[in-house]
Amino acid sequence: MNTILKRSGLAVAVAGFCLSAGLGHASSHREAPFITEMPKVDGTDFYMFRSYETGREGFVTLIANYLPLQDAYGGPNYFDLDDDALYEIHVDNDGDAVEDLTFQFRFEDTLNDIQLNVGPVGNQQKVSVPLKNIGDATVDGNVQLQQDYTVTVVEGDRRTGTAQAAMNVDTGMETFEKPLDNIGIKSFGDYASYASQHVFEIALPGCGTNGRVFVGQRKEAFAVNLGEIFDLVNTNPVGARDAEGPGDLADKNVTSFALEVPTECLTGTAMNSNGQPVIGAWTTASVRQARIINPAPTATGKGATVEGGAYTQVSRLGMPLVNEVVIGLKDKDRFNASEPKDDGQFATYVTHPTLPELLEILFGVTAPNNFPRNDLVTAFLTGIPGVNMPEGVTASEMLRMTPAVAPTPLDSQSDLGVLGGDNAGFPNGRRPYDDTVDIALRVAMGVLADPADAPDGSLAYTDGVQLAADPATLPADYEVFPYLATPIAGSPND
Repeated sequence: MNTILKRSGLAVAVAGFCLSAGLGHASSHREAPFITEMPKVDGTDFYMFRSYETGREGFVTLIANYLPLQDAYGGPNYFDLDDDALYEIHVDNDGDAVEDLTFQFRFEDTLNDIQLNVGPVGNQQKVSVPLKNIGDATVDGNVQLQQDYTVTVVEGDRRTGTAQAAMNVDTGMETFEKPLDNIGIKSFGDYASYASQHVFEIALPGCGTNGRVFVGQRKEAFAVNLGEIFDLVNTNPVGARDAEGPGDLADKNVTSFALEVPTECLTGTAMNSNGQPVIGAWTTASVRQARIINPAPTATGKGATVEGGAYTQVSRLGMPLVNEVVIGLKDKDRFNASEPKDDGQFATYVTHPTLPELLEILFGVTAPNNFPRNDLVTAFLTGIPGVNMPEGVTASEMLRMTPAVAPTPLDSQSDLGVLGGDNAGFPNGRRPYDDTVDIALRVAMGVLADPADAPDGSLAYTDGVQLAADPATLPADYEVFPYLATPIAGSPND
């Protein structure tokens, strides 16, 4: 392994990147006190990679996951998104830690009040039904509540820049339909087919080639045992990679915002020292600054709340694991409200990470001791020279990649990314198959450090959970856009 790593400049990025993530054992699920109160706008994972679906190599896929820990049976309302919130994916393509492009998603509820005639002839009453659907959910007339969304592309500042609506090429309109969640097999005879009809061709302003978009429920791809990890790492960190079974999230769903964009429509002036373009990106969610609880909500008037004021950011996610296991508890809400250009305020958490020290206490292994972690600062805040570091970069936290690296087909991918010799994987962007937990553990404990500073750095650390030991065994969903599996059905609950 070390021979492979030393041959790749990107491998050095893994070292710094993952140390920045400490031991990262959940990407960003319920990671800050305030966001636990607002699950609909809780960003859980962010992915960015060159599309590896056959014939789509000229595109970059961005996936932002929200609303964590969805139990498939969670009816009758299931997991609609917040129609008062603003969900965004930001792209920095000149290296100054400020967004140059923002893709904004806004949702609107459409209520179709389905009523049944109840009672005998002459004494019938029309009564609204309590369920989301009254029959085959693929038939519009059987569905009570549908969510549609718009995509707005903003050039420049996310609030004051030039904003233009994207178009649904399939319908010629500016709206896109979000599929219902996977209620169960009685409501959906073939949910996979139904969901695939909600992958739309999208015309993005200023982009000469159309992309694709999908927003809807997917099966959670992040492989981890949350319970064991947060119980003081109650697992064997040097055991078999699959020793802990499928993981705590294996029976959960999540809601995904998937956007495929032509590469040339994302790249800008940011170049690494080899003249290759570098893209930085992150996702956020914002809500209105004021929220008043309505004591008398009505279906045709004001709802349960009245929202107003400027949009205020409450969730932020770029690199995985950062707010979860790097940022101190007291600053987690502040990090979620912050922007990359202001990340200097969190520098101590990077130069002096705490989680390797906790592993030393818990297991008697020796944590790396080369403080301050200037190598970590390079990877965490700037990227690696010659790989994913733009020339003249402003130090900031975000997921970075150079699309100059060719995509790896799914069946040839290594879930250890660059640690496994696959330079198209994490941390040169991030793919759904990348096991960021194991990568983080190994590098946090010094696999790439000087052995004098990390005497236990060569151990094969793991949390004991993999999405799949062999990517060829993954469902075919992982090979094509939106690259995540069909969500688990709420019924029957196996």
